[in-house]
Amino acid sequence: MSTTTTTVATTPFDGQKPGTSGLRKRVVVFQKEHYTENFIQAIFTAMPAPGAQGATIVVGGDGRYYMRDVVQKIIRIGAANGIARFIVGQDGILSTPAASALIRKREADGGIILTASHNPGGPNADFGIKYNTRNGGPAPESVTDAIYAATRTITEYHQVTLDAPVDLTTLGCQHFAGFDVEIVDSVTDYVELTKSIFDFDLIRRFRQQSPDFSLLFDALNGVTGPYGRRIFVDELGFPESALDQCTPLEDFGGCHPDPNLTYADKLVARVEREKVALGAASDGDGDRNMVLSHDWFVTPSDSVAVIAHYATECIPYFQRQGLRGLARSMPTSCAIDRVAAAKGLEIFEVPTGWKFFGNLMDAGRLSICGEESFGTGSDHIREKDGIWAIVAWLNILAHVNQTQPAASVRSIMRDFYQTYGRNYFTRYDYEEVDADGAAQMINDLRAKGNDLVGQTINGFTVAAVNDFEYTDPIDHSVSRNQGLRVIFEDSSRIIFRLSGTGSEGATVRIYIERFDPVEFDIDAQVALKPLVDAALEVSQLSKYTGRNEPTVIT
Repeated sequence: MSTTTTTVATTPFDGQKPGTSGLRKRVVVFQKEHYTENFIQAIFTAMPAPGAQGATIVVGGDGRYYMRDVVQKIIRIGAANGIARFIVGQDGILSTPAASALIRKREADGGIILTASHNPGGPNADFGIKYNTRNGGPAPESVTDAIYAATRTITEYHQVTLDAPVDLTTLGCQHFAGFDVEIVDSVTDYVELTKSIFDFDLIRRFRQQSPDFSLLFDALNGVTGPYGRRIFVDELGFPESALDQCTPLEDFGGCHPDPNLTYADKLVARVEREKVALGAASDGDGDRNMVLSHDWFVTPSDSVAVIAHYATECIPYFQRQGLRGLARSMPTSCAIDRVAAAKGLEIFEVPTGWKFFGNLMDAGRLSICGEESFGTGSDHIREKDGIWAIVAWLNILAHVNQTQPAASVRSIMRDFYQTYGRNYFTRYDYEEVDADGAAQMINDLRAKGNDLVGQTINGFTVAAVNDFEYTDPIDHSVSRNQGLRVIFEDSSRIIFRLSGTGSEGATVRIYIERFDPVEFDIDAQVALKPLVDAALEVSQLSKYTGRNEPTVIT
């Protein structure tokens, strides 16, 4: 099919700086004339060497509103910048983990993922554009800085003119003058990868031998619905009734596709009411997960630690290659540190943002990692992976039930605590607060940090106050001001952090952690209430934000 290339004059837009997971704004912002085109052009301008000319890129997203329009823009602008091949998920659909897997399998030069992750979708909600490099992971700061620099100096963008929009529905390769577009099944490659990691035969036998075992998977109307159906129903044999909200919708059915106790309340209620043995959810783009049962909620911090504990016992991928190291984001509880110590493994504490795990994985020093923000994964790809974590729990349950019939999520957690003790953990989110007030709160906390040392607050004596700083052991890059930590003499922690994943205002996150070696059954909110009160007292959050209650408690 013939094409022509045109050059369009434009001017920069303020605020096109990618955050930890790309650029996220309201849909109406992306719909401004030239806004999306500017950012796409900046990506191709800043692509790491050898650049866009002759490159292959993967394109897809979570199905949210405006995604298919932007896929067409990416193809037109990318082709004008020399991209030779676009590998696109059918109908534009690719979960973030599936996109990472496809980049790696096809040895593409990178990928553009269209998602605002766990943020709401629809005409009046959020959209996002994220660039991943050839290792399949989020672009490092050197690349996102280059993209931002390009957005600030842009004067024109280039695009090809097509006779009609590219057909995103029909599988196969479409040939154009100077470039090809290959439409691939969105699910198949990811499912094959997952089958190579876990013991599907063991899980099938467990399901057959335990007919009362029930699974309920809620995709929250996000991208993982088709992946869940293929894996849980078609491959593992669970009934269709094990799925809920598994059709991707542009507005997520009006849901907030964030798998936590607040926004996945429908799942939580059903799991409790129906006495479900394993309940699970994933977010809009499929990189986050929540795991629970009718009588236990597994914190993300505990989940990654449990998976690491059992990995070489029962998960074929790790039985083949072993564990090279473990890691967590700084706010995540230290439960996985205890597993690493017991197994004699390296443990890494990194800033929030999955890209910080990528260098460690590429260097062969990291196998399993996680974030308290419901992100869990391994070195099979370079993104967190919600379905991976859920299948890991099925694999562990099947394995433990071989020697402990009727073992459950709760009993597995009890055994884990008996071995390692319990890191009680909670997170308070205050969403879309005034950005200036939130920044002032952090700055004032930082200024009085030294004065807090030695003070006793609500029964806890402050040992140190500092900003988390990370030096990457691979490339030696330094990331500063990654979270303000108040550390107490008993090793308890309060962490204050401003999140960059929202599209408006600021989100203040407060993380609370306390270790108990002997008491495992206290409700986390009860166990941590004195520290929560201390956090609110020392930060004076209500004064700076006007908020008396958090939006979400995890």
